[in-house]
Amino acid sequence: MGLIHIRVRIANPARPRQTASVRCLVDSGSVYSVIPTATLRRLGIAPHSTRTFTLADGTEISREIGDAVFIVNAQRGASPVIFGEPGDSTLLGTVSLEALGFILDPIRRELRPLPMILG
Repeated sequence: MGLIHIRVRIANPARPRQTASVRCLVDSGSVYSVIPTATLRRLGIAPHSTRTFTLADGTEISREIGDAVFIVNAQRGASPVIFGEPGDSTLLGTVSLEALGFILDPIRRELRPLPMILG
């Protein structure tokens, strides 16, 4: 199975017209998305909290969290975002994917519409 990268535009919810384009690894194993701190700060996105995360090797790290608007094609959705530090991968996680209305199809290596069920 290969890796899937897509181009995502990020915006500050308070200033949605100003965006930054970022290439992200689509990671259905990550809950939150990770975007470089410099990109988020350039957009005026400020952290509101800090959380501890466990990496695949068991290492624990702390990162700041904020909120951002994610845009892929014509779809947009708001989601928490991790302020990435040097060495962190730039990721599009499942919360952002679901906010955008997408699900990862790992066989076809593409994003597909998420079935929207209300009930």
